[in-house]
Amino acid sequence: MEDRVEISLLMDFYGPLLTEKQSEIMQWYYNDDLSLAEIAELNQTSRQAIHDLIKRCYKQLLSYESKLNLLQKSINRKKEIMNFLEHLKNKYSIDDEDIIKYKEKLENL
Repeated sequence: MEDRVEISLLMDFYGPLLTEKQSEIMQWYYNDDLSLAEIAELNQTSRQAIHDLIKRCYKQLLSYESKLNLLQKSINRKKEIMNFLEHLKNKYSIDDEDIIKYKEKLENL
């Protein structure tokens, strides 16, 4: 998985476990594409301090995922839903419009 996509997904699951400052800086860096220098200026700190914080947060997010596996479980669940719906579609000739409705309902359970 591409780093930025992975981090964005990890932030979706575990971002609330970070401090407000950590979450804000990760948001600025990965989602808003602010540079380390820009973030450092906003926080009145050094570029190196921001770099270290981002690395530390990334490791923390990976640690949460290694213990809780929420992201992997979500990915697996979506795959299972798609496989199940594909099976239904083939076996019962369900049209694509209905498959989309079923997919949305299953994902919202």
